[in-house]
Amino acid sequence: MPTTETTPRAFGEKGRRDTRQRRALREHLAANDSFTSAQQVYDDLRAGGDKVGLATVYRTLQAMADAGEVDTLRADDGETLFRKCGPRHHHHLVCRSCSRTVEVDGPSVERWATEAAEDHGFTDVTHVVELFGLCPDCR
Repeated sequence: MPTTETTPRAFGEKGRRDTRQRRALREHLAANDSFTSAQQVYDDLRAGGDKVGLATVYRTLQAMADAGEVDTLRADDGETLFRKCGPRHHHHLVCRSCSRTVEVDGPSVERWATEAAEDHGFTDVTHVVELFGLCPDCR
């Protein structure tokens, strides 16, 4: 389960203040296991009584993504979704119906990526692997 950081990289490294709205957003993401849109985060925070602007939600999520505090995923419609994840390298198994997300290790993917890069003379290679299916509750 993801945990909040005491000194958020998105704010500390860029000299931004850690405001009440930003803390509320971070706590909301830490409590949610699914990838979610900025609009849904905004709606959830407002429904919970937090006074936060939509522009603040978008800017904060982007800063958190840039700092590596949250992972992003591109939905089929092109919308960017966000999720607070663990610090280690991992991949995601995402339910197409309810968006439940599980972090999974992929040692065979890591070996394949390394070998494919070496076979073609590439270095400093990164990769993203996302798996989509139906979770046990939705199938």
